[in-house]
Amino acid sequence: MNNSEYIFGIRAVMEALQAGKDLNKVFVKKDLQGDLARELMPMLREHEVPVFRVPQEKLNRITRKNHQGVIAMLSPVTYYKLDQIVPTLYEEGLLPFIVLLDGLTDTRNFGAIARTAECAGVHTVVIPDRGSVTVNADAEKTSAGALMHLPVCRVRSIADAVRYLKDSGVKVVAATEKTDSFYTAVDYTGPVAIVMGAEDTGISREVLALCDDRAAIPMSGTIGSLNVSVAAGVLIYEVVRQRLAAE
Repeated sequence: MNNSEYIFGIRAVMEALQAGKDLNKVFVKKDLQGDLARELMPMLREHEVPVFRVPQEKLNRITRKNHQGVIAMLSPVTYYKLDQIVPTLYEEGLLPFIVLLDGLTDTRNFGAIARTAECAGVHTVVIPDRGSVTVNADAEKTSAGALMHLPVCRVRSIADAVRYLKDSGVKVVAATEKTDSFYTAVDYTGPVAIVMGAEDTGISREVLALCDDRAAIPMSGTIGSLNVSVAAGVLIYEVVRQRLAAE
């Protein structure tokens, strides 16, 4: 990654937060002490920035500059809050159309899903703040610019996001092979959110248990599974098809 995407030093990171910059994550030296460090940590919590405690060696591998034990990774986009977007959609008379990514780790898949989502009129893509993709240069490039236009919400927990959406009247549909119900049998004409799982393990058990519906894509080949970005495209455009037919 380019050094231009990083901010080095405690004061520089604090100033970036005060200036409203969005940070993907912050690496902090494990044993960091001092007044400035104690001032920084509450600011990071307030702005809901993921913090990773790491050894000095990791920081030194990122840069030779005087990082003072703190290195922040800049986000190329502004992250949104789900509890701000959903009420706004309802106020504007729109039916929420949301995609949640539960543990996705491949930035190219993320970019491809974002590109499809933006073209299909998805209102926002939701990602967790840990153990997941972030909006970086690779994802932005793969999205063909879609991530510059599609709002991305970063949440502490996909499970909590699902609970919030359900409480807000949004049907949450899990894309999973662990069902006999095909994706075309689900009604997507109302407020809807589609959950896509990690490339290797799929949707977590906790999130899967919370979803209102499960939707499988029929498979006839020997491999038995689609790339997650392709699967997302299939479900996203089924939502589009049903909504157009219902008009």
